[in-house]
Formats: sequence, C-alpha cells, structure tokens
Amino acid sequence: MTPVRMFVSAIAIVLGQGVSLAGAPSSESASLTEKINAYVACINRLSERSYESRARYFSWVGKNGPTGKERIIYGTYTIYETGDCKAGVEKANALDPDDKDLEAAASAYVEAVVALEPLLKETDDYYEQEDYKDDKMAKGKALHPRLVSAWNAFAAADQKLRDGIDVIQDKQAIEKLAVIERTEGRKEQYHIQSLMMQAKRLMRTQSADKPDLAKLTEAVGDYETSAKATEAYAEANKDSKIGSSFVNDAKSLLVTAKQLMRRVRDKVPYSQGDKMMLDAGSGWMVEGSPPRLLRDYNQLVESYNRGGNF
Repeated sequence: MTPVRMFVSAIAIVLGQGVSLAGAPSSESASLTEKINAYVACINRLSERSYESRARYFSWVGKNGPTGKERIIYGTYTIYETGDCKAGVEKANALDPDDKDLEAAASAYVEAVVALEPLLKETDDYYEQEDYKDDKMAKGKALHPRLVSAWNAFAAADQKLRDGIDVIQDKQAIEKLAVIERTEGRKEQYHIQSLMMQAKRLMRTQSADKPDLAKLTEAVGDYETSAKATEAYAEANKDSKIGSSFVNDAKSLLVTAKQLMRRVRDKVPYSQGDKMMLDAGSGWMVEGSPPRLLRDYNQLVESYNRGGNF
C-alpha cells in the first residue's frame, strides 16, 4: 500500500472566524496551521516508507510467517529516523487551539512509528546478514508476530490521525475558497484550491470498498471541470504562478481517473500481466488501477506542496 500524501496547509489560510480587519490570518489560525503541518510532516515523511516495508516483507512471506523454505528472501525495509517527528508532535500538541482527540491521535501515531523503527532495523539486519542461515529461521519466525502487531498498530494510528486532519483541512479548504472568491474572484488562488478540493474528493470516492459508479462519475466530472478551468487560466495568464508541472500533474490524474472510471463502468478485468504487477506492488504501472491513481494524486500533492501552496 502506498498511502495518500497530505496537503501542507498554507500559512496564509484564512478561517471564517479568524480574520483580522485587514484580512490577515489571526494568530489562532496561524497556530492551527503550524499544528496541522507538524502532523502532516510526520505522515508525509514516515507513513509511505512504513507501508512499503510491510509490502516488501509480505511480498515473500506468507501470512503465517517465514518458514526458511522460501525460494527468495527479500527481508524488509527500514524507515527514516523518527526523532524529528516525535519532537515536532510534542511541540505541536502544546499549541492552540486545544484539541484533545487530535493531539491524542498524533501522540499515538508517534508511539506506533517510534516502536516500528528499531524493530525494522533489527529485522533488516537479520535478513541482510543472512543470519537465518545460521539459526534455521528461528529468529525470523519469532520476529513475525512482533512485526504484524507493530504494523497493525501503526496502520490504525496512521488512519486515525489522517481522519482527524481531514476534518480540519476540509473545513479550512471550504472557508478558504469562499474567502478567496469573495476577495480575489475566480483567479489563480481560487483555481488552485478548487482543484485540490476536487482531487481529494475524487480520491475518497474511489477508495471506497465498493466504489459507487454514479458518485465516481460525478467526482471525475467535477474534477475535470476544475482541472480544465485551471489549465485555461494558466494559459490565459502567463505571469501566473500556476506552472506547467502542476498543470501536467493535474492532467495526469484526470487521465487515470477516467481510465479507472471506465474500468469500473465497463467491468474491464485486469489481464494476467496486470495482476502480476498489482500483486508485486507495481500496480502504479497498470493503467486505470487504484495504485496508478494514487501515484498520480501523490505527485499532484507533492507539486502543490513544492509550490509553497502558491
């Protein structure tokens, strides 16, 4: 699994109840932005690698753990150092506004990912050094339930923190878009923020266990309208900050979204080769697949974040 990357909130986010007479963000909204960005930084740095480590491990290990008779033994991946995340969350949790549930979710995320770091290092060393050849996979078998437990705890904590951030960011995005339209009109900032809102909605619609074709078609259509409006604005305003990279990433997501929608609508099965790539963790190479859509969405979010939220 490759997780959805998250938006870095703009420092200039203006909330409906937090605007000064001059139109600048209040200290409360700026503090909330700093708080959320600390949590998002942890997720964007550590979650993807954590899920990749699990996928790497289970690409060669069965659900009951290693036996020592595997034809190929890949081991697993380590994750990045977690100290900065822990320090960042501790600082963020002390910031206003007070939100006990969100802060608890952030602390639980840190606890889970900090526990995962040394365990993955221990596992990686064991397999990298081929110590399983000396103990007949005894340690590998002992590590398996610990790994499963740690990954399950991490996945649960990761999802809970994401859900809490989503609630706040959705509210911020709606209010921010309304303020932008009222104060600037449907110009550069409006198109960028509208596009990202529709992209996020699209991802939620397709990620359901059983995607609703009508809702998926509607989400794709709304995203297409926003993507085309953004591209048209950029073409008509060459001095705009909306660069070709951002536009191209937006169009790539649209292409894949349409391919996925058609696959669902027309009940197009995956070929044997597609299934092999999906099973091997290379689903991003399969046109019209959820992993490909996720890859394209993550690239769009990275482009948005690199642009400093424009």
